[in-house]
Amino acid sequence: MNRRKLSAALKTTGHENALPILPDSDNLVFESEKEEGIQKLGEDKALREISLEWTERASRGRYSYHFTWMGRPIIQLPTDIVALQELVWKVKPDLVIETGIARGGSLIFYAALLELIGGEGRVLGIDIDIRKHNRNEIEQHPMSQRISMLQGSSISPEIMRNVHEYARAAKRVMVVLDSNHTHEHVLEELRLYSPLVKKGSYLVVLDTIVEDMPADFVVDRPWGKGNNPKTAVTEFLRESPRFEIDQHYENKLLITYGPSGYLKCVRD
Repeated sequence: MNRRKLSAALKTTGHENALPILPDSDNLVFESEKEEGIQKLGEDKALREISLEWTERASRGRYSYHFTWMGRPIIQLPTDIVALQELVWKVKPDLVIETGIARGGSLIFYAALLELIGGEGRVLGIDIDIRKHNRNEIEQHPMSQRISMLQGSSISPEIMRNVHEYARAAKRVMVVLDSNHTHEHVLEELRLYSPLVKKGSYLVVLDTIVEDMPADFVVDRPWGKGNNPKTAVTEFLRESPRFEIDQHYENKLLITYGPSGYLKCVRD
């Protein structure tokens, strides 16, 4: 119920001046108004088109490469960074697994959030090629005590054995997929990593935006329109009733590299 509806309800009882809005009521009103606003954003097709055009033009200028987290390049859109922070706070995972390390900023990001939350939360990063200078920078960072890294293909049997060993004691696992973006690779990642994510947690697939970009957007990679993380998500969701797209994030972000990629686990 928003403030307008709440006020109208109070007026009908003649108590509009007699009943103060208590803190709990104020929070409920704020959250209700927020959700109404998010829903309207999601329904605004023109705004979504503008947001997509902005994302394309900014990405051609390598916009996401211009940001760091605690000194390390994070290579994500600021909106996605904030959304991922919301998820970590909501889930409070014991383990965050990310495929695709790049320069390590996102590993530092998750580790810093877990440090603020407290407890023994860990971050596991996986990449087929962890370059020596990037590994050194990550291992020397103040947040490194919460970070482990595995080098190898994220879908190889050996890596998966190590992943399951790391996850053995974790009660709440959150997974972010951001490595090889071909349909087949991401689909296999989804199949392999989704069993680690339990009800209430999230499996986030990034760079689904590729499907929404022009055909010439990706020219030097083996993925592109029709062969990318979003096409993999579509197929995966047909296979798995355990996950669904969280429409809350779908509607409110607008500018994101993960459209249709914020997947919530809705059943064990």
